Amino acid sequence: MSHPEGKPPSLMARLRRYIVAGILVLVPVGVTIFALRFLVNLLDRSLTLLPDRIQPEQLFGFQIPGLGIVLSLAVLILTGMLAANFFGRKLVEIGERILDRIPVVRSIYYGSKQIAETMFSGQSDAFRKPVLIPYPHENSWALAFVTNSDLGEIQHRTGQDVVGVYVPTTPNPTSGFNLMIPRKDVIELDMSVDEALRMIISLGVVVPVWNPDGKKVAKAVEAQGKKLPGKD
Repeated sequence: MSHPEGKPPSLMARLRRYIVAGILVLVPVGVTIFALRFLVNLLDRSLTLLPDRIQPEQLFGFQIPGLGIVLSLAVLILTGMLAANFFGRKLVEIGERILDRIPVVRSIYYGSKQIAETMFSGQSDAFRKPVLIPYPHENSWALAFVTNSDLGEIQHRTGQDVVGVYVPTTPNPTSGFNLMIPRKDVIELDMSVDEALRMIISLGVVVPVWNPDGKKVAKAVEAQGKKLPGKD
């Protein structure tokens, strides 16, 4: 930045620049530490499942952060090993028959099971493609993720080729809206799911750069007075 008559920047200008530079460094670090700390504390709660006499605080006299992650992974691996063999599958079938007789529990269990199978089976297109949809009205657009393209009765009742989409809220994408949109109104995007999530979390400030050939640039820029290539 040039200064009139070659004068160096004032003390206040330098302080302001240093403060901004400090914010740009520390805010992302702070948010990352906060998120990791939240995740570790959340998983550490799994230690409450252990009997009191073998709690880490009882054995070692102090708490070990992150031990809950190890316990959670061990439980997941052991459960997967058990469910993958014949004896384990029989136990799961017996458990599901019992749950099937409890009205409210049955709905929660099978709903959660279908979500897990859809998300982790690797055979579904759910949340694998970011799209643009006209929302909340036809003259505005919102980022969304396709959740299902086969809506059964809804397809028949609407008389249209519709797809299910999830519209996440900003800056917390874990809450949002489930909408059914005509396929003709859904615009597929070249950006990845990670890039779309970064744009949502940043309140639309961080935008992945796109060129007319559809090639993505890894670097993100602030969308302040800048025109994306291919846009008028």
